[in-house]
Amino acid sequence: MAQKQDNTDYQQELKKALAVIAAQNAIILQSQATIQQLQSLCQQQELTIQQLQSLCQQQELSIQQLQSLCQQQELSIQQLQSLCQQQELSIQQLQLQLLQVKKLVFGSRHEKFVSPDSSPVAPTLFDLPPIADLLESASTTVTYEKTSKKLRPNHPGRNGFPEHLRREDRVINPEGIDPCTATKLGEDTTETLAYKPAELFVKRVIRPKYLDAGHGGIVQALAPERSFERSHVDPSLIAQIIVEKFVDHLPLDRQIKRFARLGVTISDSTIGNWVAASAAFLKPLYESHKKLVLESGYLHADETVIKVLDHDKKNATHQGYYWVYQCNASKGVLFDYRTGRGREGPQSILHDYKGYLQTDGYIVYEEFDKHPQITVCNCMAHARRKFNEALPNDKVRAAYVMAEIQKLYAIERQIAENNMTGNEKLQYRKEHALPLLKDLGSWMQNTYTQVLPGSAIGKALAYSIQRWDRLSLYATTDFLHIDNNPVENSIRPVAVGRKNYLFAGSHAAAQRSAIFYSLLATCKNYNVNPVEWIHDVLTRIAGYPINKIHELLPQNWQANKTG
Repeated sequence: MAQKQDNTDYQQELKKALAVIAAQNAIILQSQATIQQLQSLCQQQELTIQQLQSLCQQQELSIQQLQSLCQQQELSIQQLQSLCQQQELSIQQLQLQLLQVKKLVFGSRHEKFVSPDSSPVAPTLFDLPPIADLLESASTTVTYEKTSKKLRPNHPGRNGFPEHLRREDRVINPEGIDPCTATKLGEDTTETLAYKPAELFVKRVIRPKYLDAGHGGIVQALAPERSFERSHVDPSLIAQIIVEKFVDHLPLDRQIKRFARLGVTISDSTIGNWVAASAAFLKPLYESHKKLVLESGYLHADETVIKVLDHDKKNATHQGYYWVYQCNASKGVLFDYRTGRGREGPQSILHDYKGYLQTDGYIVYEEFDKHPQITVCNCMAHARRKFNEALPNDKVRAAYVMAEIQKLYAIERQIAENNMTGNEKLQYRKEHALPLLKDLGSWMQNTYTQVLPGSAIGKALAYSIQRWDRLSLYATTDFLHIDNNPVENSIRPVAVGRKNYLFAGSHAAAQRSAIFYSLLATCKNYNVNPVEWIHDVLTRIAGYPINKIHELLPQNWQANKTG
């Protein structure tokens, strides 16, 4: 019974244990389900976190894109602002160019400047006083002393003509009067200036042959030496042709037509050969002239264009250049033709030059600053011209500079009018010009930071600032000029000639023209009659000693010309 009772207890305990196990299994199952739910929730949260991270990354990318877009827009705004400034500058430059073209076509080309501080030359309509003031002052008594104006004793009078002109008299007697029986009380003379067309004539040199009875032989004088032995032309005609082309700017084809009106036909090849032969005769004289000019210690230099026919291209021209050098002391002018405007031209001819070289601001000349024996100085007239062109762009600043430069020229005019030279001239420049130059240079430096570099006034200031030391150099000497006007005046005839003959026929023809321009410009500076000079030189140069060729230069010719 006891064993049976133990089995029953054991079974009951087992059932309880199994029930506990079952309950624990249920709990485990619930826990596993809960764990699975938690795992699922975790997974969902991880997905949510990833989504949030992805969203954050997208937002960061969006922020970066927006920042990049903002930067691009800022750059675009800056570019647009820069473009607007460039366009405004371009508009100003175009407006300035338009004004310059209008002035060139319709207006005066002078660069005269009247300072705003100076009083006007004459009152305008708006400067007149009110009418009431005029009426009130109408009864004012004015007293004055009348003075008689006498003519100068040597004044030729209104119709006076030079005494060397030939007079042709035409006497008109009254009708019905016999001059032989009537008494002449006086006469009235009226002079008018008349003209007779130029005359072509034939000059004949006759050399008779004689039979000398004493010696039994035929005697005849030697033929005079002629420069143009192979041509029936006299130096007088060639001299006139050359002067009319290179001084009076009359092209050869027009001269040929004029000769035709006088009844003589001359072909263009013939007259061209005459000019070429004359240049060949004058070439040694040109070389002697060139040597003298380059031996001086102070040269003005400038260049100008000349169109030259290009035989390699049909109906085309090449733009060549005359490089012009003028000696300040001897007033000799040298034209040197080159096919281009590069540095080779002046560097070749000025290789051995020593002294001062006054030029404009062309960069080729500025390279001579590196030459140990050449001192470069610049032209105030070129600097002034930049500010004259900038007047429409910035009238206040440009007018101020031009007024200051006007004072510098007034100082030079005062020196000339009082015939100051040497140390007196130098001291006057140091006392009056140098302080002005110093103050104006400082003003330009300060003003340049306040203007647009690309504007007309900015360019004018930059041009002068870069060269101010060389522009001011003249005031530290008693011999340098304030500007380069002497050589510009010598170049001016070439500009007039270009408008008439248009171009040179070849590079050789352009170089021949340089010979004539050099010697004829020097004639002008020495007041030498160019026709007389060329006529005499061409008559004598063929047999003239080469070691004395310099005696035929215009500056020496008066003392050595034939009677």
